[in-house]
Amino acid sequence: MTDTSVCDWRSFLLRWSGEWADSLPEGETRGADDEAARQARWLGFPPASEERIAAMEERLGRRMPPSYREFLAVTDGWRHAGGFVWLLAGTESARWHANASGLAYTFDEYLDEDAGPEERREADIWRRGLQLDVESDATYVLMDPEEVDEDGEWAVYTWASWRAMPPERHASFAAFMRDVYREFHSLRSHGGAQEPVFVNDTTRTLDARVEEARIEALRGGWERALEALDEAKGYGRPRAAGLGDQIRRLLGQTHMVHFDGLATDPRYASELLPVVIAEHAAHSYRGDSSLAFPLRGGDEDLAALAHAVLDRIRGGTYRYTAAGPFGEAVERARESARWGDADGAWRALIDAMPLWVPLGPDHLAPLGWVADPVLGPLLTPERGRELLSTPRGGQSGDTPGPSAGLDPGGLAWLAEPDPGNNRTSYRFVLVEGVEPEELPGRLADTDGGGDGGVLNAPMTWWEARRAWLSGRREFSSYDDRALVAVGRAGGGWSFAFDGDPAPFDRRRFVSPAVSATAGARAVVVWSGLRTRHRQPFFHLSVARDGAEQYSFTYADGEVRSSGEIPAALEPSRFFGDPEGGAGVERSLLEAVAEEFGARLPRHALVNGRLHTFVTRSWTRPPGDGETYAVIRVGSGDSPPAAGEPERGDR
Repeated sequence: MTDTSVCDWRSFLLRWSGEWADSLPEGETRGADDEAARQARWLGFPPASEERIAAMEERLGRRMPPSYREFLAVTDGWRHAGGFVWLLAGTESARWHANASGLAYTFDEYLDEDAGPEERREADIWRRGLQLDVESDATYVLMDPEEVDEDGEWAVYTWASWRAMPPERHASFAAFMRDVYREFHSLRSHGGAQEPVFVNDTTRTLDARVEEARIEALRGGWERALEALDEAKGYGRPRAAGLGDQIRRLLGQTHMVHFDGLATDPRYASELLPVVIAEHAAHSYRGDSSLAFPLRGGDEDLAALAHAVLDRIRGGTYRYTAAGPFGEAVERARESARWGDADGAWRALIDAMPLWVPLGPDHLAPLGWVADPVLGPLLTPERGRELLSTPRGGQSGDTPGPSAGLDPGGLAWLAEPDPGNNRTSYRFVLVEGVEPEELPGRLADTDGGGDGGVLNAPMTWWEARRAWLSGRREFSSYDDRALVAVGRAGGGWSFAFDGDPAPFDRRRFVSPAVSATAGARAVVVWSGLRTRHRQPFFHLSVARDGAEQYSFTYADGEVRSSGEIPAALEPSRFFGDPEGGAGVERSLLEAVAEEFGARLPRHALVNGRLHTFVTRSWTRPPGDGETYAVIRVGSGDSPPAAGEPERGDR
């Protein structure tokens, strides 16, 4: 069969009938009609003559669509159209439904006033459809005389209340018969232990295509492979769903991707089980009882492993590993990713893909890294396609061109609106010639009241913020310690970045540039040129070897500066207009990036996981006579958000 028609109805129906007869267990009790059909190896009836078809059309007032007419000329009706329609109409029993079920009223209730044609069709089909089901398991089959394609074929809709889904559309009667033939195969392929082994020419052909698709996928031809696997999956062929799910997951699809038993197979559990567990962890709002579904078929040891992996994923400590040269590339990729170089990490993975070795014959690509909290954010649909297009597993093929990088370079991207348009102020420190793990020693408060310069494990900024605030019980209006994400900024620079700083107060602000520069150079930028409800501001300071070289601050419509500022950064170039404001932000950031050859990694800061720590305060202590607010909260209270007015003692 093709997608929309049957080339030879008789050959197709004879094959179907023979496969149905062979699939029945010996000694099964069945009706006389079914027994006769089994003996005859024919689910149909005598063909309808042209006269009978013409009489039917006169009775119904419409000429039947081509594929249904051709079907009737071979058999005047059909038994067991799939698993739930036991008798399909011929010339005598086809009839207009005319809302005999009353379902048009039911579907009408769900329509909004602005419902479109597709939604209206779900209700109207019950009024105008030609009903083809004669005996069924509460399943309706309706042909729509108003939905006709260029070949004169009518769309067919099937619906059953117990399926809890909208009517399913089939492009034509021939497409419907192809689909229910597939349904018959799928049901038989999952038959019970007492049923005959379901093997025939169709299943052997499909199984051979599954194996060919596996090799094709390893060669990089994932699109052709997925098409063949999905066809075989529709027929219920083993391996097809598990192989196809691996491709789908790398394309970014997560819904109903369970790898069809491979995740609980000891050969593949190390690669596939963490992916299933990570998806569960992301959506397990009502507990872990739903974990039983993807773990079905596994033993107690596997269940224990699954819950251990779940704990590590929820704690952000799950770490993907692999054997051999590809495993070495994984470690290099993690080292790059944890310091913000998402593009470098991806290149390390993809360049090593030809060296990857599958764990068994049903393994198409490395997947466990998708569940790794550091490596998982590297995946995008474009990168998934690049990985799938790369020959691997000992196969050869054309190497695809590299996918586009995720980081634009430089700093100017900070001037662009972020998702949700929430980034209106930010601050960062760049330190030259210093590794990121050294930054806490230069910027953190290591005195008794600080956090001791602890570098946290990689996590999202919001996770880090939640963990930081959950342990705080005292908040002071003079205490502006910053939670910063750290990483490499290119050109020998490291960065510490705060994407949600407290309000800027020029009178109390103390640049951390000087304290960060023992034997090094540091740059501090604090921008609020797009702040809401406050005056725009911008600060830049540069220090070397414990002394400030120059700085300027734009606030309240004026610029204050010190030191010899390079011409490229001269504030008069940017703030000639007394209003200043957001229009100069991009130019300022471009100038800073050009002057120092530094960049910030957008993808890691927005979507990835980075190490974090808490700096010392960016504001000076209160002076004599100055008052400030301190708020102390109990263990059950929620701390104020950044910039939130504080209440408490003075």
